[in-house]
Amino acid sequence: MNFSIECEEEVDGRWIAEVPQLPGVLCYGETANEAMSKAEVLTLRAMAERLEQSESRPVEISISIPLAV
Repeated sequence: MNFSIECEEEVDGRWIAEVPQLPGVLCYGETANEAMSKAEVLTLRAMAERLEQSESRPVEISISIPLAV
């Protein structure tokens, strides 16, 4: 399964990163890297939870992170 992280700066200066393939995986950070790191961690936690609850089967995953902004 392939995941991509989308990241953009909000008007208030915060950065927001989300993984569109996983509803609810949305994180804020003071920097783009911080927001993307939090989104990656949350993606892995969401996948682990799905596996633990037998909501998903083990699959190969790939996470694409945009180049540093």
